[in-house]
Parts: sequence; C-alpha cells; structure tokens
Amino acid sequence: MTPNSTSRQRAAPTGVFSPQLLATGSVLGSLVVLLPIVAVVWLAFSRSGADPTAGTGALSHLFGTVLPRYTITTGKLAAMVLAVVLWIGVSTGWLVAAFDFPGRRALSWMLVLPLSTPAFVMAYAYTDFLASYGALQRGFRALTGLQVGEYWFPDVHSWPAAGLFLGLALYPYVYLLARAAFTDRSESLAEAARSLGLSRRRTWWRITWPVARPAVVAGCALALMETLADFGTVAYFSVDSFTAGIYRAWQAMGDRVGAARLATMLLVLVVGLLLVERGQRGRMQFHVRNPRPAPRIRLRGAAALRATLACALPVVFGFALPATLLVVEWIGGGAALDARLVDWIRNTAILAGGGVAVVLPGALVATYAARLASGPLLRGALLLANTGYALPGVVLGVGLLILSGALDRALAPFTAALGVPALFAGGSAVACVYAYAVRFFPVAYQSIDSGLARISPSMDQSARSLGRRPLQVLREIHWPLMRRSVGAAALLVFIDCLKELPATLVLRPFDFDTLAVVTYQFAADERLAEAALPALVIVLVGVIPVVWLSRVALSQRQ
Repeated sequence: MTPNSTSRQRAAPTGVFSPQLLATGSVLGSLVVLLPIVAVVWLAFSRSGADPTAGTGALSHLFGTVLPRYTITTGKLAAMVLAVVLWIGVSTGWLVAAFDFPGRRALSWMLVLPLSTPAFVMAYAYTDFLASYGALQRGFRALTGLQVGEYWFPDVHSWPAAGLFLGLALYPYVYLLARAAFTDRSESLAEAARSLGLSRRRTWWRITWPVARPAVVAGCALALMETLADFGTVAYFSVDSFTAGIYRAWQAMGDRVGAARLATMLLVLVVGLLLVERGQRGRMQFHVRNPRPAPRIRLRGAAALRATLACALPVVFGFALPATLLVVEWIGGGAALDARLVDWIRNTAILAGGGVAVVLPGALVATYAARLASGPLLRGALLLANTGYALPGVVLGVGLLILSGALDRALAPFTAALGVPALFAGGSAVACVYAYAVRFFPVAYQSIDSGLARISPSMDQSARSLGRRPLQVLREIHWPLMRRSVGAAALLVFIDCLKELPATLVLRPFDFDTLAVVTYQFAADERLAEAALPALVIVLVGVIPVVWLSRVALSQRQ
C-alpha cells in the first residue's frame, strides 16, 4: 500500500458527517418545502363538503365573481411597483456607479435603508400624514382657506398609493444589483463604441444597459415576488389583491377550498414569474473581459446637485420621512407606553430566533453537502428548496394550516384518551418557524454558499491529504474564512422573520402577538398612535443589519 493510498483512506469521511449522508439529509430536507404546496393543491382540487358538486360550484363562483377583479388589481399593483423600482433602482445605481458627486459615499449605502422598513409600516406612517385629517392637508387648508371637498387630493387608500409605497420599500433590490452590474462595466467597450461614432446616450443603451439587464431583471423579479406576497399594505388600503382575497376567504368567510384555489392560482403566477426570470437569464449571457472597474466621472455645479438630489430623495421618502412620522405620531398622539411591548418583543425574538436556529444549520449542511458530494439529485433538491422564497407567506400559512389540521385529526384518538386539547388548534409557534424555514432558507443558503465559493478547493485537498476529516476541515479552515458570510446570513434571516406578517398572522398561537402583528392590528383599527411604537421598533432593529451589510459590501469597491 502506497503512502498516498494510506492518506486517502485516513481522509475518507466516516460517521454522521459523510458526504453521502449529508447529501441524503439535504435531499430529504428539501422535500419538506413541497409539503405545504402539496396540501394547498390537494385541497384546491378536492370536493368540499358532502355535496360532490360543491368543489366545481366554488370554482365557477371564483371565476365568475372575485377572480377577474383580483387578477386585474394584482396586475396593476405589480405594474406600478415595477415602474417605481425600475425608475429609482436603475437611475440611482447608475449615478452611484458611474459618477462622483457630493455625498456619493454616504448615499451609496443610505440608499439601502428603505429595505429595513416594511411596506405596511411605511403605508401606515404616510396615511396619517396624507389623509384629510393629516398634517399636510390641514396645513394646506389653513393656508388657502379651502375646506375638504373644495380641492382635489389623491386618495391615499388606493392601489396606486399601495404600489408607490411598495416600490419605495422594494427598490433597493434593483439598486443593489444594478449598482454592482454598472460598477463592473467595461470602459474599453464604451470607448470602442464611441470611436465608431455612437453618442454617449446610444452607447449606454447599446453597450452598458444590455450587460446590466440580467441583474436588473433579477432585482425586478425579487421585488415583484415580494409584491405578490405582500399582505399588510394591500389589506390596510383595501386593495383586492390575491393575498388579501386568500386571507379574507380563509379567515372571514371560512371558505377553505376557495382560499386554497386562490392560493394555487397565486402560486401559478409566482412560478410563471420565476420561469420568465430564469428564461431571461438563460438567453442573456454577458461577460466582461476587463475586470478593472471603469473610472467615475466627476460632476460639478448643477449636474452634481441634481445627482445628489436624485439619490437623496429616495432615502428621504423611503426611510427618513416615514421614521420621522412614526416618532411624531407616537409622541404627539399621546399613546402611553404599552406594558405589553416587552411581551411583543419577546414573542418576536422567540419566533425570529427559532427561524434562525432552524434555517442556519440547514443552510450550512446543504452548502457543505453541495461542496463535498454534488450530484444531479442533490442539485435538483437544492433548486427546489431555493424556490421557497418565492412562496407568499399567506400560501405557506394556508398549506400549513391544512397540514396541522390533518395531523390533529390523525392524533385525535390519542389526545382524547389523554384528555389534552388538539396540539395545533389555533396555530402554533412550531408552524410559524416551519413557515420561516421554508420561505427564508434561500436567503441563508445563497449568503453562505457565496462565502464558501470564495474558498479555493485546493485548500480542502491539502487538508484532506494531511488526514483531516470533513468536519475538521470545516472547523479549522472553512469556518474562520466564512464566518462573516454566516453572520450576514443570520442577520438577513432574522430581519426577514421580524418583518414577515401574513404567515405569522395566520399561524401564530392564540394570544401570541408579534411586533408585525400588533402593528397591523392597531393600524387596521385606525389606532395609528399605538401602532407607531411597535412599527418603530421593527424599523430600528432592521436598520442594524441593513447598514452593516451595505457598508461591508461597499467597502470592497470604494
């Protein structure tokens, strides 16, 4: 036996950390994502009640009444959000990447701050400011002497307003990807195009924009998926979107089959959006040969002022003004410090911490399994698991309620014999954490995978040749190099769990309110002064990871 063969035998993985066992566990874990979807689709195509024609009648009723309205309204809302995120995200990304102007360094990371403000929180803050009883219209009436009804003012409770606030909250998805793409553009290609007689504007459209378009399309897909999944904003503004209709059918009308069918149709829309985005990426393959970033152009005078204002206004209207309005509303509204705030924070921390505790180890195992034993089955399973982010929270909530109800019925003989209530009646914290794990696993996986991909495989081979097992390689080599990425993944998952509303609203136990839930409930009851404090806590907690992550990303390019 040669020394090399002895070394390979000594390095062979054994025990619970073998690549094959990791891959098997990752495949089985990925299949968990399918369970809520299967439950929703099964109920959608089942017959409801004792009447064998009830299912068909419910479907005909949906097509004849609410479905056209939900489809049209959701389409208009998505179009509005798409226009806002494209306009703000692409323009600010191009300005920050291509030009140098006063305040650029600070604004380059401040433009990400609206990501810490949930759209429904922004909607609540602006409603109290823009409504007929708000400060803006009161000041206008005091200046002009006009009364309500004697002048025109746009209706705040409408789908255009909901689309605008969603766009202000979601444009950082497009901005981040567009900025990275524009920063990595090749100046030599642009110079070659201009030498052939193309103007700067035509060069941008024919050379720069096609290279950045795949990244922009990916950012728009993320923003649109968040729009389809939003519940708090559309419910508060009484916008008849799919998510509001699903929640209304399930909770208010008790129509489980109708809610499942609406959820299935929304799921079809989301899958179609994913297929369009993947198809765009597949057809557009662009590679920049020169990795050296193009130099930024120094702006002066009026041009510099316009660039500063263009980048500052989204920060003002997407973060600074809503946060200020919440503070003013809380202080000026005279709402006392609610004694239940500590309980709300504790409940939120329990659920968000549980989500991180489940998602992070699963993402670590999956990424390491893909590095050690990547195969077609594992790649397919991980692709399936990474579609969880595209599932709206309300769809996951409906699916998990169906599963928990079936489990309660299966365990009914045992719970009755023991004299205990149904385990999942009224929701459970376990179901909430399950929904978080399904929806936010891709967030952790992508962050950890990007950090692990930066570690050369030759380091693994060197360590293995010295007799180190996979777990030892992970602990001694990979972990010191990737712990920053793991920390970023933990922060991202925590803030996403903190902001998640529809799944928590549907699945939480009785009398187990979180910050997002009480903010929605107070605002729905028009108790905006009381909603301001929990909303402020959400924003302030969300700022910490957003600022840290954006500044870390920018430190590599400044």
